[in-house]
Amino acid sequence: MHVLIATDGSIDVGQAVPFATALAGDDGKTTVATVVKIPRRLVQDLRSAYGDQAPVNVDSDAEYVGQPQSAAQMERSFPGDDALVDQYLGDKRVEICRPIAEAIRAAGGDADSLAREGDEVEDIIMEIADEVDADVVVVGAKGKNAFQGLLGSTGAKLVRRSPVPVLVLR
Repeated sequence: MHVLIATDGSIDVGQAVPFATALAGDDGKTTVATVVKIPRRLVQDLRSAYGDQAPVNVDSDAEYVGQPQSAAQMERSFPGDDALVDQYLGDKRVEICRPIAEAIRAAGGDADSLAREGDEVEDIIMEIADEVDADVVVVGAKGKNAFQGLLGSTGAKLVRRSPVPVLVLR
């Protein structure tokens, strides 16, 4: 079984890990994912945090980052901005997802992690679930940031619209 844990960092590691490892079983896998809302005006702040990126010699953004998969990706700015955003997403993946993935691996499970940019959190979670062929999505009942008021918004939408079962941890 493939378990997808979708978190904004507020899910309790001690609670999520036993559920994920039990659901995944000995032959299964767990993917820990987070969705980050990134206002594109934030790029200027990212430049301050990460410094200028190496110049890119390409004729089009698609040549640098590949063909866009969605309308949200088409809104990206020039390639230097995309590199900053990718670096920021990598940092968020480490900050938010790594503790859970490491705890699952320490418990003997197979786990990886990823971070995605997006405004419609539940849609991105369902895209990730489809992409990794998840059998179940695990979310927390209390969230922060994009997941705030989870059962009133994101969690409720996932429960109603997800093509796979959704387990809400309280």
